[in-house]
Amino acid sequence: MTATTDGSTGAASPSRLTAASEHDTDSPEAAGVPDIAARAVRRATDFLLSRQSDEGWWKGDLETNVTMDAEDLLLRQFLGILDEDTTRAAALFIRGEQREDGTWASFYGGPGELSTTIEAYVALRLAGDAPDAEHMAKASAWIREQGGIAASRVFTRIWLALFGWWKWEDLPELPPELIWFPTWVPLNIYDFGCWARQTIVPLTIVSAKRPVRPAPFPLDELHTDPANPSPPRPLAPANTWDGAFQRLDKGLHALRKAVPRRLRRAAMNTAARWIIERQENDGCWGGIQPPAVYSVIALHLLGYDLNHPVVRAGLESLDRFAVWREDGARMIEACQSPVWDTCLATIALADAGVPADHPQLVKAADWMLGEQVVRPGDWSVRRPHLPPGGWAFEFHNDNYPDIDDTAEVVLALRRVKHHDPERLDNAIGRGVRWNLGMQSKNGAWGAFDVDNTSPFPNRLPFCDFGEVIDPPSADVTAHVVEMLAVEGLAQDPRTRRGVEWLLAEQEPDGSWFGRWGVNYLYGTGSVVPALTAAGIPTSHPAIRRAVAWLEKVQNEDGGWGEDLRSYRHAREWSGKGASTASQTAWALMALLAAGERDSEAVARGVAWLANTQKEDGSWDEPYFTGTGFPWDFSINYHLYRQVFPLTALGRYVHGEPFTAKPAEATAAAGSAQALADAKGS
Repeated sequence: MTATTDGSTGAASPSRLTAASEHDTDSPEAAGVPDIAARAVRRATDFLLSRQSDEGWWKGDLETNVTMDAEDLLLRQFLGILDEDTTRAAALFIRGEQREDGTWASFYGGPGELSTTIEAYVALRLAGDAPDAEHMAKASAWIREQGGIAASRVFTRIWLALFGWWKWEDLPELPPELIWFPTWVPLNIYDFGCWARQTIVPLTIVSAKRPVRPAPFPLDELHTDPANPSPPRPLAPANTWDGAFQRLDKGLHALRKAVPRRLRRAAMNTAARWIIERQENDGCWGGIQPPAVYSVIALHLLGYDLNHPVVRAGLESLDRFAVWREDGARMIEACQSPVWDTCLATIALADAGVPADHPQLVKAADWMLGEQVVRPGDWSVRRPHLPPGGWAFEFHNDNYPDIDDTAEVVLALRRVKHHDPERLDNAIGRGVRWNLGMQSKNGAWGAFDVDNTSPFPNRLPFCDFGEVIDPPSADVTAHVVEMLAVEGLAQDPRTRRGVEWLLAEQEPDGSWFGRWGVNYLYGTGSVVPALTAAGIPTSHPAIRRAVAWLEKVQNEDGGWGEDLRSYRHAREWSGKGASTASQTAWALMALLAAGERDSEAVARGVAWLANTQKEDGSWDEPYFTGTGFPWDFSINYHLYRQVFPLTALGRYVHGEPFTAKPAEATAAAGSAQALADAKGS
């Protein structure tokens, strides 16, 4: 399936249009907030409806950072398929993302990041940029100041090792025999989050093979001391977890030569079968770029040539991650988000007053119904008897449906008056049953797996980049709780356990941590609507604390914003940052759910959204408000700037969904309740 893009670069700062701010006043009430909100809703509705594909889905660009583009070039160089046009277009994009100080950041407005800068620099060297060119010299000088290649993350050094720019011996060991660990053994592959296990399994093959392709040029300029590029690092104390795992890694290095070749070959073949069995129909793995890249390399090292159907399909899937911009630049998406974007767009349009039987909403519902995953995936290792029924994030990812997406798809489908209500109710029932069955022991929900909370994977020397486990989070749990409440299951014991967990997870300041969105604004914007939907009164102390926090962190311009640095420095950055459309919307969604529609804070926030809306009904948002790994890997979902403001404004104008007709909502949930009760979890 070919995906369209939103065409935006995310490079421009949000604009405050004169046309949208025609009332020159400091008082939102004087500006006629309900009127300007209604006008903004109409314009945003028209814009979003115009962006729907002919098949019924929506998809905005998913912007991350230039490591995606650099690693794509390195992959093609490694395989010998790097062509001039691709190189030129990728280099154009990478150069355009370089900061004034010569570095590259991992998110818009963020500080220079060492590994990102190294990978971008190497990619530009592959594109022919001379090391003594001004932009390259500034980058290499900064890299040396930060400790050079030796100070970069493991993934970066793996890429460099593929070309002999780093020694394999100086990387953590990843034995392919991991594939044989049973699920009850610590550090088995199912102790890792799904994105991590999909990456680690092929990397065990790469680590065992230790391939080296001749480097097209040296990288001495990226070492603090070219004569000693990998200075020894002191080990952590032996009585600490870090120290223990460092010594374990040294032991694995020593045992490497002692492993029988036949045993290692058998382990790699088992890993290869595991990889091939999880290739999706579109040729990708998990619907995300990193596992696909490493899977192609691993299989190629085992003798699969580039014309083998598995490898060829994998490479073709990677081509679909490319977004070609009007200026000729080529940006690589780490992933594509059509299911997520479509359910959020459907919710936004319905809450904005689009009739439930509108043809475009029905078309979206039809497409989502066709995307339901009805076969077991890797999640069934921990839930072998649970019938499938979730939805994934991407076009194709049957192995890893997403608990969060499933909850939001159900919420979206429940807003549509479908021509086949029995089909819709059956699909919703399967989704509800699957989500209930994926509840973790503590009463909360993770994104993909159950009880994926082992403390050991994050301790491995290999795992120095991003979260490698999938513990329950407040935002995912909130979306599930909200969905269950809408389905008439607010008093179900499983829902109440989720509510209790959420109440216990509230931060002292009244906010909630946001795992998959930035950050405390996302968490709070997710949890408050869920709690009130589940019957927690707006007078409850937890709700009042959340309201007080949101009012406290509102910006002077009336909007809300939060910088990604809040993941690392919560005290300094929680709820603080330039106002953005999506984060302002999250704050408003929480305040509206808390009964604050007539408050000054809501009026100012609504006015900010209306005043910053562009003439075509859209919003600009260069800032990254989505999260892959907190702090380490950030995402700018280009559709967030459209769907969330429309949702918030729609609820301001039309009221909270489902609250006006509780009897109808309960009746519509009858089949889901019955199915959940009949099947259990």
